[in-house]
Amino acid sequence: MMDKARHFHALHRAGRPLLLPNAWDAGSAAMFAGMDFAAIATTSGGLAWSLGHADGEQLPLRELLAAVCRIVRVVDVPVTVDFEAGFGATPAQVGESVRALLDTGAVGLNLEDGIAHASLRSLDDAAARIAAARAAAEGMGIPAFINARVDGWIVGGMTADALFEDGVRRARAYLDAGADGIYPIALAEPATIGEFCAAVAAPVNIGARPGLPDLAALGRLGVARVSTATRLAMLALSAARDAAQAVRDTGGFDVLASGVGYDDVQQWFD
Repeated sequence: MMDKARHFHALHRAGRPLLLPNAWDAGSAAMFAGMDFAAIATTSGGLAWSLGHADGEQLPLRELLAAVCRIVRVVDVPVTVDFEAGFGATPAQVGESVRALLDTGAVGLNLEDGIAHASLRSLDDAAARIAAARAAAEGMGIPAFINARVDGWIVGGMTADALFEDGVRRARAYLDAGADGIYPIALAEPATIGEFCAAVAAPVNIGARPGLPDLAALGRLGVARVSTATRLAMLALSAARDAAQAVRDTGGFDVLASGVGYDDVQQWFD
């Protein structure tokens, strides 16, 4: 686990972005690992949906941990987990939850500073939660990669200039508290991405979305990590919905032809 954690850190290089597919269950994680991705992330939304919950801190910690255990069991690459707000009302409780997460074999986590995508925690509270997560990891002797999510671009309510200044201020405070990387989620304007990367002395994670510059272009802007968030889970659900609807509407089954066969899937778990 120590080697995986160190290797995961080393994969973050500004200008050469680490591309992370976000798995929503053990099957999708095994599929991505079989495609030679260097590491696997989880998606909080996709994972919650797969377990019968809405996204947004609705998934019980015990169910998340069980799902992560299954993912870690079927892949050999580093796994980082979208840990939402840290599964704790206080920094101390966040630390306890992080210890439970690292016990699964995961070597990284995202911690967000937003509350229900509607408001932001105070900077001091958010930084204290990151510090508690770092202390928990250090107490276990695990150099976990803590990716601090800056939610201002989701929450909104500020001018573009104020949003940027607040994002940079938060990013620097979170790094001082023990974060390793910064994730300005929903930041998608190329010039602002470049300015943010230049202003933050740490790996910056950008969320993939249609219309975003490609991986090479993001690298030139200084990005060190790109994750697909809920996008792949939504694509999978969309494809299944469209096929089921076509079968229902037409009574025909040709739409069920698949580029992945039963034996292919079985091999992911050998």
